[in-house]
Amino acid sequence: MAYQSFLNEYMKIPLVTRVYTTACVVTSLLVQLDLVTPFQLYYNYMLVWKHGQYHRFITTFLFFGSFGFNFFFNMIFTYRYCRMLEEGSFRSRTADFVMMFFIGGISMILFAFFVDLLFLGQAFTIMLVYVWSRRNPFVRMNFFGIINFHAPYLPWVLFGFSLLLGNPVYVDLMGIAVGHIYYFLEDVFPNQPGGFRILRTPQFLKYLLDGQQNQPEYVMMEEDRPGGFEWGNERPNNENNVEN
Repeated sequence: MAYQSFLNEYMKIPLVTRVYTTACVVTSLLVQLDLVTPFQLYYNYMLVWKHGQYHRFITTFLFFGSFGFNFFFNMIFTYRYCRMLEEGSFRSRTADFVMMFFIGGISMILFAFFVDLLFLGQAFTIMLVYVWSRRNPFVRMNFFGIINFHAPYLPWVLFGFSLLLGNPVYVDLMGIAVGHIYYFLEDVFPNQPGGFRILRTPQFLKYLLDGQQNQPEYVMMEEDRPGGFEWGNERPNNENNVEN
């Protein structure tokens, strides 16, 4: 009975969030059980291009370290903001969400040529947080009961938290940079005078994942944003509260 209840709740998780978070947990579990090693997972362009180990394009985003505080902290944020994006601005647009994963992953792979970063999962999580925070600018947040702020400042709060923990700052900065690039190309530039959609999801992917070829596109609804940004056309009537 307990197993059936767990399975039912598990299957209620949106598809992309369910697949990605499960893959992350299973990957770390396999490492914990010594069935695979991190040396088989990290991104190294020499091993990819010269030895054909193309799986590293994917596994670099799946390993969050051994079970511990950092692992659970990152997995909670990954699951939470991935699911809120999929159930929010990407509702009924699974193909577009997968396309965001693809664009973000490719961008980080390119960035990895210039920084010494072997695993990109944490940076990918920050990217998800950044995109969600920009699309929900009026949500009030509370970080561990210490400070209150609006959602767009969340990535920078996490950046400061990483500094306190002594983590490499370029991990968060990469996630913020890639998240902002996607947000600008998808939500800002098309709404500017003379702007147009640059990022377009292939029709075959929409047909495969959404079941039809014509899906409603996401439209920005916010007018005023914290921090002096004024992008969008209409301000929402209600403000939600989210606590972390």
